[in-house]
Amino acid sequence: MLIGTWNLENLYRPGGPFGPKDKAAYETKLAALAEVIAALDPTLLGVQEVGEPEALRDLVGMLDGDWHTALSRHPDSRGIRVGFLSRAPFEVLHDTKGFPAKLRPVQADDKGLLVSEAGRGFLAVEVATQGGPLRAAVCHLKSKLLSYPGGRFQPRDEGERARFGAYALFRRAAEAASLRALADELLDGDGRERDVVVLGDLNDEVQAATTQILLGPPGSELGTPGFDRPDGGDAARLWNVAPKIPAEQRFSRVNSGRRELIDHLLVSHRLVRRVTVAGTGVPGEGAAGLPSVGGDPVERRGAAGSDHAPVWVRVD
Repeated sequence: MLIGTWNLENLYRPGGPFGPKDKAAYETKLAALAEVIAALDPTLLGVQEVGEPEALRDLVGMLDGDWHTALSRHPDSRGIRVGFLSRAPFEVLHDTKGFPAKLRPVQADDKGLLVSEAGRGFLAVEVATQGGPLRAAVCHLKSKLLSYPGGRFQPRDEGERARFGAYALFRRAAEAASLRALADELLDGDGRERDVVVLGDLNDEVQAATTQILLGPPGSELGTPGFDRPDGGDAARLWNVAPKIPAEQRFSRVNSGRRELIDHLLVSHRLVRRVTVAGTGVPGEGAAGLPSVGGDPVERRGAAGSDHAPVWVRVD
């Protein structure tokens, strides 16, 4: 089976403030997204930046066969949310955005606004597969793209830039800790026997502190001498499949000309042993042709396809 994650980039119907301006641009975007999903042919695909449930319905209507879908009921201020598309039936286990009980609210702006929940909800499902039940959680953590009071994307000075960079990092770290708490529930202390995957747009790279929070107990990472040595942490640990992606494909976005892998799949002990191949973009092609994005998201309004490449893993 193929499991993937993909940020669909502002999937809205036309006419609103964030999506395509007209029907022609919207249909072009849908066609480009549907072509990639058809090429992936995923068993389960976690998606981000679904702005309207109706838009996801339009997209699924362009795909062959039967699909099961679910969306989080916790969108952000722009209405974007996470969800799943699946070939197999599934049950929604959790749809949450609250911080863990012992994690205090974090500062979000210069006025001292405190937030005690994720900006976008986390959705967890259990899918019936031939290999047994698969538990999956999809997320979209706080963006690295900084915004400032008044809708600005440029700071007034370096002090403001540094402060708002810290606020964004506070929030992303708290969201990562919240997602890790959800992963603990899905693993239930039994990752050696349970198929669990945490996936989504983490908005940071493999070695970032926020990404590392999700791994659980340190040790046994892919590509290290400890990988083949069982230890007490295996039951709670998650493995990032990034090292399985060929080096030339190891990016899911191009930011100001720089390739980044900010979309990730992390799998339990039982799953990591069954991974056969991982990649980005379309299998056999990779993420070639991905557009480079800058600091103003408005420039991409109405663009076809997505500014992210899907990230995927095949499991036997």
